[in-house]
Amino acid sequence: MVDLVGVGLNATDTLIPLASFPVRGSKVEYSTATVMPGGQTATTVIACQSWGLRTRYVGKLGDDDAARLHRQAFARAGVDARLIEVSGAASPQSLILVDGGGERTVLCRRDERLLLQPEDLDRAWIANARALHVDGYETAAATAAARWARAAGIPVIADLDESYPGVEDLIENVDYLIVSRDFPSRLTGERNLEQALRSIQIRYGCRLTAATLGQEGVLAWDGSTFYSHAAYRVAVVDTTGAGDIFHAGFIYGLLQGWPLARQLDFACAAAALNCTAAGARGGIQTAEAVEHLMATTSRYETAYLAPATD
Repeated sequence: MVDLVGVGLNATDTLIPLASFPVRGSKVEYSTATVMPGGQTATTVIACQSWGLRTRYVGKLGDDDAARLHRQAFARAGVDARLIEVSGAASPQSLILVDGGGERTVLCRRDERLLLQPEDLDRAWIANARALHVDGYETAAATAAARWARAAGIPVIADLDESYPGVEDLIENVDYLIVSRDFPSRLTGERNLEQALRSIQIRYGCRLTAATLGQEGVLAWDGSTFYSHAAYRVAVVDTTGAGDIFHAGFIYGLLQGWPLARQLDFACAAAALNCTAAGARGGIQTAEAVEHLMATTSRYETAYLAPATD
């Protein structure tokens, strides 16, 4: 039994800091390129493990140096890693360009042989957990895991940024849907974010629908009330992994039984701290450090100032 099981993406990130994003057709010199582990679900799991939760990660890797880097990272953290190895395949790679303001641009390469399938999963890996987290890229596997979790009474949290084929079947089995800024409008065709979040909650029956908004933090709808929590003001080095750590903070608070507002505050603070260092996992700090930031740091403004209710 673990607190959290994550089914989804891992990636090996090559981080390249630049003074500014390259102009089309230009040549740009860079001074460093740092290789480090990342990936949406893998990073969320690592963060939760670092805060004292017992975690399991399920994913696929090749048999290359990148795979060894991930295995070492999971082992160091103490994660119960159920890794399916594909001989001759290249583990997922991301090239991440980080400009002087800390904003990142990601170039991804994934070997189709590493696409996690439902038959790769063991139902016991999912059922023996208190919560399931998925990112939806491997949609069929994520949907199978979510259905098993639902059948076992386990809450499902999803981190979605693309409308993958079959994603609606997945969302029907998600309790806490926390997505990127543009996803609700792409899914519903509704340009107004509040209305899009309402529509998703009504259509799919999620307990919570929310969108992360960069400096504006997060806007969340629980079926009766909107919660707007702006991001904390920090010196941003690199925004890579901010969304992954936000999800980790939300899950941590959920499993502590905190009120929703406190979960969202902790998630915003954890994401902000991660942005103060390089890499998807570079700024993961202790839960106490996150709490300290919440108590001592001001926030950005948000366009969603007053809670709205039905």
